[in-house]
Amino acid sequence: MTRLHLFDLDGTLIHGSAAAIEISRQLGLEREIAALERAFAGGELTTAQFAERACALWAELTEDHVAAAFEGAPWLAGIREVWADIRARGERCAVISLSPGFFVSRLLEWGADATYGSAWPSVPFRDPVDPAGILTPAAKVRIADELCAKFGLTRDHCVAYGDSLSDAELFAVVPVSVAVNADHHVSGIASHAYTGRDLREAYELAGNCS
Repeated sequence: MTRLHLFDLDGTLIHGSAAAIEISRQLGLEREIAALERAFAGGELTTAQFAERACALWAELTEDHVAAAFEGAPWLAGIREVWADIRARGERCAVISLSPGFFVSRLLEWGADATYGSAWPSVPFRDPVDPAGILTPAAKVRIADELCAKFGLTRDHCVAYGDSLSDAELFAVVPVSVAVNADHHVSGIASHAYTGRDLREAYELAGNCS
């Protein structure tokens, strides 16, 4: 059966970190982004409010900073190999993340069929964040449905990989899910749970064998 593999980014493909953290590290703003992350995790900020404050924080951000953040992030091993195997099977894979689209889209070069991130202004920032373009956890389900329609599939063909509350709604509507280095929000509802640093191992838990 053809499958559509849906991957989260922060905490899932990136081990123990997130795009916002890696970008902030390049600017020497680790403490400031950590405060925003805590406020968001505590429900004090919406995804749009987090993005607006991060955008203000990253006023000096350049494309070189973004490239360095991407290259230096603690990625799981085996991402390219997993996506190559998915392609070889005639299956599809996509990354859906609440993080800035200008970071997420770089994964197209690694073999993802599609990437979806929040719509931020271009770097360097000249315009403010449009709250309407910032994704929410519910948007992951909407995008999954759009991808299914595009590829001629249904939710029954989907496998989701994620780590936190932002993945819970998607996990609830697909038949197979893999909690990757996950917290309590999804570890108890996932079909499978993986702890480690190699995506190939998490991929195999979902019934995929290279």
